[in-house]
Amino acid sequence: MKIKTFKVERWMNEYENDAIYNLAETCVDSMTLGELLSLAGKDPAEFLAGLSDVRLTYGDIYGSPKLLEGIASLYQDVKAGEILPTHGAIGANHQVLISALEPGDSMIAAVPAYQQHYSIPESVGAEVNILKLKPENRFLPDLDKLRAMVKLSTKLISFTNPNNPTGSLIPVDMLKEIVGIAESVGAYILCDEVYRGISEDGSYMPSIVDFYDKGVSVGSMSKTFSLAGLRLGWIVSRDDKIIELCRERRDYDTISCGRLDDLFAAVALEHKDAVLERNRKIVLENRKILEEWVNTEPHVHYVSPKAGNTALVFYDFDMHSYDFCISLLKETGVFFTPGECFDLDHCFRIGYAFDSKTLKEGLAKTSGFMAKLD
Repeated sequence: MKIKTFKVERWMNEYENDAIYNLAETCVDSMTLGELLSLAGKDPAEFLAGLSDVRLTYGDIYGSPKLLEGIASLYQDVKAGEILPTHGAIGANHQVLISALEPGDSMIAAVPAYQQHYSIPESVGAEVNILKLKPENRFLPDLDKLRAMVKLSTKLISFTNPNNPTGSLIPVDMLKEIVGIAESVGAYILCDEVYRGISEDGSYMPSIVDFYDKGVSVGSMSKTFSLAGLRLGWIVSRDDKIIELCRERRDYDTISCGRLDDLFAAVALEHKDAVLERNRKIVLENRKILEEWVNTEPHVHYVSPKAGNTALVFYDFDMHSYDFCISLLKETGVFFTPGECFDLDHCFRIGYAFDSKTLKEGLAKTSGFMAKLD
């Protein structure tokens, strides 16, 4: 099987360690175990001492009851049997795509998006139809174009919501229209929801599985929960067939998730209100900082992000995004992700959900760099 180079992951692997101001990081400011346990109201020393009695077996193959209960609490009326834990969201997306699609199947991928959503289907011989999200539509899908693309052979439609890299959020009314389009041909909707969960007012952020029985939600502990080191994600769907297909595939590439990953994820999910409140403050404060910078920096513009932790920023220099980002990194230590990683140019992705001091200093360094290019 041949597959294209995963541009964004190769970029991060090659250059991230050289960063002084890592503005490519897409997780909300990562927590220590001590901070997690304190947010959960536990004594870190006492809790960690108790881990000495934990036997490092495979544990619960399909996730512990506490983990499944915690994941279910992120949705409306989801049952344990409709959840499948995975090795991160990257494992979840991979399992859904290779389980649902066969050579010759037709699917639609909304882009820009995480490259898994179109390169994996291509690698298994599926017909991949690209629905481009455009800034003039605020990076929301053009439903007329989606209707025109869907056909009886369409087996799956994929979206990232909130979107990575743009930060757009599909409104509920539009989600319901998308469901109607998919339902007309019996297609699955794979919705990568790893950035879901932090709304401006703290209210519930709907999931695709709330509206469609053949909706498939992918989530993880990485982005919204600041616990990427746990490497724990999940697939959620009310459709028994897709869950069973993924369960069959999972026996070959996962067996089970790590027992300690399961344990700490369950703690975080049990106390999700405290974790999400911590992270909401970080995201909203830093989103304002980014907005102010874009509004005052003459060389850039963007579609303001509505959700998630990332934004796509366009610049007005005649300079390829790889060249721009490499030069910026070498001269200032500021690290962005080039638009080229999402098959775009003259733009970069910024992750803005870490400490405000790093964000402010990195943006100031970027302004100084661009002033020299003027």
